[in-house]
Amino acid sequence: MARPQAAGSQRVLAVDPGLTRCGFAVVDMSAQRTGTFVHVQVSGSRAHEALEHRVLTIMEAADELMERFRPDVVAVERVFAQNNAPTVVGTAQATGVVIAAAARRGIPVAWHTPSEVKAAVTGDGSADKESVNRMVVRILKLDAPPRPADAADALALAVCHGWRGGVAGMNAVAATSTHSGSRPSRSTGTTGTTALTPAQQAWRRAESASRAPGARGSSPARGRRG
Repeated sequence: MARPQAAGSQRVLAVDPGLTRCGFAVVDMSAQRTGTFVHVQVSGSRAHEALEHRVLTIMEAADELMERFRPDVVAVERVFAQNNAPTVVGTAQATGVVIAAAARRGIPVAWHTPSEVKAAVTGDGSADKESVNRMVVRILKLDAPPRPADAADALALAVCHGWRGGVAGMNAVAATSTHSGSRPSRSTGTTGTTALTPAQQAWRRAESASRAPGARGSSPARGRRG
């Protein structure tokens, strides 16, 4: 049975996409910048399986989680182009079925780059995974980071969206509509960055850097996709 949603919170289903391993996390984020852990899992398929069955596995996992937890928004990691073509294609295929499942239910989709996630969670857009994991454990009051890494990445993505995406005054959803790129979010009721926390200012700088010419290097290729 799904955990009841916390009053006054936004339920985020975050997805770290991939065909071999697809990380899913459900977190309730409040306007007070606190998060409540709800669920995490990694679903995936094996490389030797027929492609249609691999895609179906991810689609069924996304469908089941959306029906079970009824998220208010789906947050998806936006990955830059990589040199490993099969990795890019597999990530895109997994992403496609997830966002289609969300669209069928009328659930908005938001996109966040890896550097934006790191900046939102740690204040440093170039933070390493261990630093991100430590902050996620603290923010969500977990005993230890979930394993494997895809699960931890999805939780960090959920926290990032909660802090960027309108819950805490930042409306990333309204400014992001496609996988090809997001526009800068603006704080509600203010201009500039004076009303932002240091972490929010850091992710804004990371977001700007990610859109600069040659920015693909800011998101290192990850060979774990398949």
